[in-house]
Amino acid sequence: MMATFNFNVGVLGHVDSGKTSLSKALSTVESTASFDKNPQSRERGITLDLGFSSFSVDIPDHLKSSAPQCQKLQYTLVDCPGHASLIRTIIGGAQIIDLMMLVVDITKGMQTQTAECLVIGEITCDHMIVVLNKVDLVPQEKRQAQVDKMKKRMHKTLESTKFRGCPICAVAARPGGPEGDGSEGLGVSELISVLSDNTYLPKRESSGPFIFSVDHCFSIRGQGTVMTGTTLSGSLAVNDSIEIPSMKVTKKVKSIQMFRKPVESIIQGDRAGICVTQFDPKQLERGLICVPGALPTISGGIVCVEKIGYYKGTVNSKAKFHITSGHETVMGRVTFFGLYEGPSAEDSREFDFNVDYVYQEQLIAKSTGAEESGSKHPVQQYAVIEYERPITCPEHCLVIGSKLDTDIHANMCRLAFHGRLLVGFKDTQYQQTILPKVKVYKTKVREGLVERCNDEYTVIGKNLFKKETNIQTFAGLKVALSSGEQGVIEGSFGQSGKVKIRIPEGVKPETYQRYSGGSKKKGSKTEEVPSDHQPIKISLTFKRYMYDPERKMKQT
Repeated sequence: MMATFNFNVGVLGHVDSGKTSLSKALSTVESTASFDKNPQSRERGITLDLGFSSFSVDIPDHLKSSAPQCQKLQYTLVDCPGHASLIRTIIGGAQIIDLMMLVVDITKGMQTQTAECLVIGEITCDHMIVVLNKVDLVPQEKRQAQVDKMKKRMHKTLESTKFRGCPICAVAARPGGPEGDGSEGLGVSELISVLSDNTYLPKRESSGPFIFSVDHCFSIRGQGTVMTGTTLSGSLAVNDSIEIPSMKVTKKVKSIQMFRKPVESIIQGDRAGICVTQFDPKQLERGLICVPGALPTISGGIVCVEKIGYYKGTVNSKAKFHITSGHETVMGRVTFFGLYEGPSAEDSREFDFNVDYVYQEQLIAKSTGAEESGSKHPVQQYAVIEYERPITCPEHCLVIGSKLDTDIHANMCRLAFHGRLLVGFKDTQYQQTILPKVKVYKTKVREGLVERCNDEYTVIGKNLFKKETNIQTFAGLKVALSSGEQGVIEGSFGQSGKVKIRIPEGVKPETYQRYSGGSKKKGSKTEEVPSDHQPIKISLTFKRYMYDPERKMKQT
């Protein structure tokens, strides 16, 4: 059998830009989930789910040396829905692609969902081709000028993105639209040539746990139940066991097919159908399957995060967002915090529980100009995410926070932030077992008054703490007196919240004179304390840890 290399191409764009028509024009093999199989899709004339199809070409010359065992290159097209309310599905589809084709209606240009697809592409993918579709709707005599104008506009739009200078092709995937005469598409062969030139050899790992994204599940009489999808990591062979973690069910693999051809095994990046027996397909329409034990169920997690620049609203702590983790989207509450010293940990997949982090009221955008205004900018930002219900997702998976309840007709990006899961909270009691170990603090300032001097090195303070406060957690912290002395908290004094403060350098004579009984002898004279003096204030600045209020306080 001729060795074939699989390359996944995501087809994304605004609703009605002609993505499905383009996929049809390119494809020769349909999968079970291709071209709007959903009856509702056909009825409404738009794609409601991910569609998959494929076509093959000879291995291009520039890949022959790096893939000598392969004679054929198979392109799997992932047709993502363009409708605004289906953004969850688009995010899921974008995570399994090697290259993105952004489809733009040449008569309309960039639209709201086109911009959202571009954002998703920037987060999930490094390679893109822009396809200007429906050129047949532009009169022949104006067509080239319109194509040149739109190419120029698209290049300007992409200038500040990672896709700067990417190829742009003009096509008519379905000349004449639904009422057309079915004639061959314009520019499709040129697009295939550009796609071939921009195909690269993605890194495919057969090691690591097998995780498979299922997008369609159906039964075949006499065979069993087939789960079609894409291998996210690892490898799988016939007779291996797989787990459906959302149901805690384990099944043995009876057979595997890749686009209707039986195969013995699949690896990361492969699009395949996996057949198992005695499983009701209605129980799993979409989700993740894996080798037993590979996918944890979590109730929350710690994520390294970054604000999406196109999102115009504020991203506040304690707010709720639609959180897409891996391929699952649920509501979740976020709390943001930052690391303000040390090297950036952007590429790290580990979270350091030994470091102190600063609580943030909101997520800070990268280009706020904070540095210029004198404010310090975090070297890395994080979020604690608490899901409304437990989810199943891979370790270190992609996380995207969105406001999907925003009016879909509003001309604004709904994707607020993105990042990667660093720690998953598998323990449902994580608020007691894990969060207290996360050292996120707020800077607090307390003020009290000097009540009296005990001796020339000790003062008693009042109004700094409440009666019920555990003052011992503040022992050793430094305080400042408004009269200029620096002191250290030694502990409580009595039962009413008063505190004993040691002044290592000694109390100033005038302070001692005021607070040691009303007078002080100086030689043979007795000096009276003036009664119009302002009281001396005690200021304490300290770190209060959000998730463990009983943790011993630290100085900022």
